[in-house]
Amino acid sequence: FVVPNPPVLRINGRLTILDDWPKVSPEITSEIFHSITSKFQQQMFEQEQELDFSLEMPEISRFRVNVSLQRGNVSLVFRLVPLKVPTMEELGLPEICKKLALLPRGLVLVTGPTGSGKSSTLAAMLNYLNENEGKKVVTIEDPIEYVFPTGKCVISQRQLGSDTKSFGAAVERALRQDPNVIMIGEMRDLATMSSALTAAETGHLVLSTIHTRGAAQSISRIIDVFPAAQQQLIRIQLANVLEGVISQALLRRADGKGRIAAFEVMLGTTAIRNLIREDKLTQIPVFMESGREDGMKLMHKDLEKLISDGTITAEEALTLVPGIKDAEAKANATEAKQTAQTVKERVTKLLKDMS
Repeated sequence: FVVPNPPVLRINGRLTILDDWPKVSPEITSEIFHSITSKFQQQMFEQEQELDFSLEMPEISRFRVNVSLQRGNVSLVFRLVPLKVPTMEELGLPEICKKLALLPRGLVLVTGPTGSGKSSTLAAMLNYLNENEGKKVVTIEDPIEYVFPTGKCVISQRQLGSDTKSFGAAVERALRQDPNVIMIGEMRDLATMSSALTAAETGHLVLSTIHTRGAAQSISRIIDVFPAAQQQLIRIQLANVLEGVISQALLRRADGKGRIAAFEVMLGTTAIRNLIREDKLTQIPVFMESGREDGMKLMHKDLEKLISDGTITAEEALTLVPGIKDAEAKANATEAKQTAQTVKERVTKLLKDMS
């Protein structure tokens, strides 16, 4: 809801303006804001001029809500979060995710751009754990999205702002709460990354997300956050604890019926760990290609399969290639669709850049 436009929906990644609705006024957004927030949340918004929180409407849905100011007016964004935690099968997650969810210790990352379904993937993994093993789980989220049902696990969900002041501090305190598993909503700064690595190193399974494209880039992002003098030590620490990186992207289905995720999977094999220690990250895709039997796969291979199956179009796949303008992507996709063989060659050539 943005003043003075009509309400806008994002459906399957595309904006849909509700032209037949009245335009949003400052009075409307202010009334909505005050009707869905507590006095504490309103005070926080007055202090920070930003607010993130979760809202539940029983038997309808949960929402992840962001409130901000634009041109002096309240602006609201609601993101749907289903009441039911999705299963791995419903999301089409790689089979290896089940093994990663049940690991006794280590670091597992889910990466991808904003809105690519990372939170849903983590929720499905924790839900699988909750159904199969009895462990103590502590989640630290901003805000809490999925609420987990009673299962075999004891799950404590903490929300940034109302339950804790920072991710980093919450992870440190979580170590004193007898956890087996710690889920961090996002590794966004040095303090959080350092605490996560320490938690994984001390015998806990740490699950988290990071906004990157591809496995190798995720490793680089973590290492580059630290000062140069510490980076070699971080490489060694990361190589010792990393168990897996799942990178994902959402694409529109060719039939227009929703979206589907494409995945890249990197596992912490001996070869991958050595490449991280020796700062040879550019060689990671080569070893991922040869590690398919272990469960690893490259993004462009998954995209090739989705195109060959007719699930997505070549044009849609090419939108993931960095550095290609929209017009160029459309031209390449049109040419690529001439024959099935050309599709494969075109997509293979361009999408390998993602690795």
